[in-house]
Amino acid sequence: MIVITWNVQWCRGIDGAVDPMRIVRAARALGDFDVLCLQEVAINFPGLAGSRGEDQMAELSAALPGYLPLFGVATDLDDGRDGRSQFGNAIFTRLSVLQVFRHLLPWPADPDVPSMQRMALEAVVISRGVALRVISTHLEYYSALQRGAQVEGLRRLHAEACAHARTPRPTGEPGEPFEALPRPASAILCGDFNFKPEDLEHARITAATEADVPRFIDAWQCLHPDRPHPPTVGVHDKSWPLYCCDFMFVTDDLADRIQAVTVDDVTQASDHQPLLMRIADRMD
Repeated sequence: MIVITWNVQWCRGIDGAVDPMRIVRAARALGDFDVLCLQEVAINFPGLAGSRGEDQMAELSAALPGYLPLFGVATDLDDGRDGRSQFGNAIFTRLSVLQVFRHLLPWPADPDVPSMQRMALEAVVISRGVALRVISTHLEYYSALQRGAQVEGLRRLHAEACAHARTPRPTGEPGEPFEALPRPASAILCGDFNFKPEDLEHARITAATEADVPRFIDAWQCLHPDRPHPPTVGVHDKSWPLYCCDFMFVTDDLADRIQAVTVDDVTQASDHQPLLMRIADRMD
């Protein structure tokens, strides 16, 4: 199973051009992915630099036949023309998807800095008979207060999902809303977290939660314990400092299945660099 995560900056490259098709080409060049997790996907946002207000979900979906498109709206605004402007995270997958959850993350008031609503998009996928949750998220950049609250929110959501996995509810009839489908404890949590590997928020994401809840581990650190994270921002856009803020986290029960984690430092299709992880469906 191959998973890619990428903050695509509303599909805007270092050259300033907004080009969803270039994002797809770059992702395909990186690997034959089963799941593509994107952050900063826009629909009808002409105010974003370089954008013509295109429906990026529609354009990305058209370029990815055979993949199920899932969109998680974080920002949903009146566009002033009887329409909606939407901004958030996406997942494209060719795996079976049992169910999808769209979680708005905490957004405590912080009047000293700009901010926007953030969310986590969760899909329960099946790969060769194995179910796991894949979560695409993007945390606040400007506000440490909000980012910390969002980290705690992700921890609570993970604990809640694990409780559902341990004690599944009675099911309704197939095809009705009360039908109980699997929501496993095993998970991949990825995206742009807007913190660095040495920051407190990273330590909180990977800290133990409670008994019977597998903790998240940093996939790069698991596979490369003696190597620092490659930078994922500032590589080509020199207006940013050079550092890593994009991560793949997996629950510790998946640690032995991680086969590869790589960062593409070549593409200039966004101001961030994409990450790819290859993970075995099960241990033989």
